[in-house]
Amino acid sequence: MSRLDRLKMGKVETKHFQQFNQLLRYVFQVTKKDLQMVGWEEREIALAKKPVLDQADVLGWFDGEKLVSQLAVYPFKVNIFGRTVEMGGLTGVGTYPEYANMGLMYKLMRQALADMQQRKQSISYLFPYSIPYYRRRGWEIISDKMTFEVKDVQLPKRKKVPGYVERLSIEHPDVITVYQLFSSKMHAAMIRNELAWDEYWRWDVDELTAAVYYDGTHQPLGYLLYWISEDVLHIKEIIYINQEARIGLWNFIGAHFSMVSKVVGNIFMNEPLSFWLEDADIKETISPYFMARIVDAEQFISQYPFRATGTDIELTFRLDDPMLEWNQGIFTLHVSPEGQGELLQSKDQPAFSIDIQTLTTMLLSYKRPTYLVAISRLNSDQKSVDILEKVINMQTPYFSDYF
Repeated sequence: MSRLDRLKMGKVETKHFQQFNQLLRYVFQVTKKDLQMVGWEEREIALAKKPVLDQADVLGWFDGEKLVSQLAVYPFKVNIFGRTVEMGGLTGVGTYPEYANMGLMYKLMRQALADMQQRKQSISYLFPYSIPYYRRRGWEIISDKMTFEVKDVQLPKRKKVPGYVERLSIEHPDVITVYQLFSSKMHAAMIRNELAWDEYWRWDVDELTAAVYYDGTHQPLGYLLYWISEDVLHIKEIIYINQEARIGLWNFIGAHFSMVSKVVGNIFMNEPLSFWLEDADIKETISPYFMARIVDAEQFISQYPFRATGTDIELTFRLDDPMLEWNQGIFTLHVSPEGQGELLQSKDQPAFSIDIQTLTTMLLSYKRPTYLVAISRLNSDQKSVDILEKVINMQTPYFSDYF
């Protein structure tokens, strides 16, 4: 019997936890020294990863009793233009090298996507360790991460605001309240349940602190998550509901002028900080962050809020998917005057062709139809492009989580 014939696909359960953890550690080359540098001990990482097996859908290949390949899917929700959509968060992907190039991960992903379809998780997100690898399997970039570095002398001068900032524990209820309000307005953002919050905090340093901005009526309108190390103020995330909160939080950052040499941090939207600062000569770096793929195009379109145009819209196109046969073929998109979409298989002549990767990034408004045509990712006539531009909402995707 060949090695391939010995392999069986199955559920990875809590009894397999030790093997699950060992495979993750091997694939991502996490050493004891790495863990010690961030203050983690063996027992802590074991406890940290146990929720994956408890709450996620984990699949693997077994060679007898040995776990040799695996992936996990978290049950999450995201905000798509104001509508909450079930999302399958793909993580924990790995195969031992001696079992590579046997098609194991392809089959695991195919099964995981089929399971997502059954659970009505019409879209999947992941953090890519290799963008080309996941692109070939139907995922595409949908969000950016901007890192910035501001010297102490470049910090903005204090501006008067009616509110104030309080330093609180990161677990304070007002931190959750602010994020819930923020994520309800931010397209593509995670709607954080307890599991999502646990993942969000999982690898943070112990010194992480929350600074919450309150307006004049004591309503929390923004927060800053930060720590200070070796004369540097590090910002994990800064969010605000309005410009008053933004100014108030930067007043707080600026108050560290005599304590730190610089401020470094992250922004998860296409909003260059340099334009807002008086001294704009700062260091900024933009890089792709998360990827997504539509799991079931018909399901997703039925949930997706198109822009209401007051007229009926109909477009027929050819869709291609490198993994899923239910996303392959000719489809007709119907959009009602109110913006309700419906996607049905069709025998009509397609006006354009598109793959699932491009459809995903286009519908999430990371890249617009006109741009996708210009770079030959969308093969379409101008009339169809004009219609797509008209019915697809325009808002930069925001995603600051990691799992």
